[in-house]
Amino acid sequence: MAAPRERLGAVEAEGSSGRQGNSGVEVVVSSDPAPPAPLCPHGPTLLFVKANQGKEETRRFYACSACRDRKDCNFFQWEDEKLSGARLAAREAHNRRCQPPLSRLQCVERYLKFIELPLSQRKFCQRCQQLLLPDDEEKHRKHQIVGDISITQLKRPSQLLYPLENKKTNAQYLFADRSCLFLIDLLSTLGFRRVLCVGTPRYSQFYMEDSFCHYNMFNHHFFDGKAALEVCRAFLQKDKGEGVIMVTDPPFGGLVEPLAVTFKKLIAMWKEGQSQDNSHKELPIFWIFPYFFESRICQFFPSFCMLDYQVDYDNHALYKHGKTGRKQSPVRIFTNIPPNKIILPVEEGYRFCPLCQRYVSLENQHCEHCNSCTSKDGRKWNHCFLCKKCVKPSWIHCNICNHCALPDHSCNGPKDGCFICGELDHKRSTCPNIFTSKKVNKAVRKQKQRKSNKMKMETTKGQSMNHTTVTRKKKRRERAHQYLCS
Repeated sequence: MAAPRERLGAVEAEGSSGRQGNSGVEVVVSSDPAPPAPLCPHGPTLLFVKANQGKEETRRFYACSACRDRKDCNFFQWEDEKLSGARLAAREAHNRRCQPPLSRLQCVERYLKFIELPLSQRKFCQRCQQLLLPDDEEKHRKHQIVGDISITQLKRPSQLLYPLENKKTNAQYLFADRSCLFLIDLLSTLGFRRVLCVGTPRYSQFYMEDSFCHYNMFNHHFFDGKAALEVCRAFLQKDKGEGVIMVTDPPFGGLVEPLAVTFKKLIAMWKEGQSQDNSHKELPIFWIFPYFFESRICQFFPSFCMLDYQVDYDNHALYKHGKTGRKQSPVRIFTNIPPNKIILPVEEGYRFCPLCQRYVSLENQHCEHCNSCTSKDGRKWNHCFLCKKCVKPSWIHCNICNHCALPDHSCNGPKDGCFICGELDHKRSTCPNIFTSKKVNKAVRKQKQRKSNKMKMETTKGQSMNHTTVTRKKKRRERAHQYLCS
């Protein structure tokens, strides 16, 4: 499997606090019917709000759902901005130009022709990352070509494709064989026969139309329209939804909120095929993500738990199982499958805790005060009686902040919490005072508008006087310039 990745260091802070500094940008997740969002090359955009802690006024805008760097997708539009017909037409043309050169139908047609070729004519261009037909060979004559592509290789595209290296948007880290074999054996042991893999980019040319959809997991957008959506629906609802599991490996830099909304829509799609007797059932899910997003994920999916198993990757120096401290892989599996049904490999240092009724890492010791194996990162955590919970071994209790933190932390630094009321147990979007805040914002905007109109009137009234003053200043500057140059 492969999935885009962003730099780990930048997102660990987001996982723990959700923002940096005294201001932040949050995605607006609404269950109410909302007007259609404008489109960028990656499908419908998301609505964001920029908020400053301690300030009531906010402003909402649309931005790309997939790219967090404006250099990769520069779409930006204020929520209340009105666009001319010419700008809308230019945007539509730009979106069309940015789509993949081959449609899904063309990819399928090329694949069928490719597998009919004799082995000696099946070639793959490593430079262009493309399966080649005989008519394509002249265009790729000077490129690095791999020949004799077998059916076995076609079934494992990751062995042919080079991982992308743009760490901000398209970096792709491939599961190590250890993790791949563990997941495959686990899925088989649990009795799953079909797997919906969400987060497998660039595989379009290797699969038929009934087994692959070009899809954006951040906005639940099927690029090939209703036909692709129905393919996904049929896959999830086959055999009344029995024997299927969703495995997703999203970008680490991806926002949890839109991912959770998307996954809930896939769960609802699966539930449509269930009988009334099975309405309490959930679509089994493996969500692979860093451990420091645990609270955010469980906020949206209370039935999820985090396994201690460390997922590692072949082509990343840090995401490696077996290392110690912060050097080990931070990637875990979040699932709604009962943890006592999941056996972790004892030979890799996992053990069964009879009190927690689940497998944990060897260093994860059971805390009698918390009544749980509390470690999240593979190290032994220490119980703080003042905080009434276990914390990382490198943390100490700060009497000024009244909670545990790193020894060199800043007590005067930005605090986490709601931008509206400052409480720590919720975000701005779920604040009970949000409606009062909206009324205040509206009143403030009206007051500023009245003040702005008054200033415009005063400026118009004194325009002739200001013009005379500016002309006199300009003449004085010209005389001074002439004097200095003489």
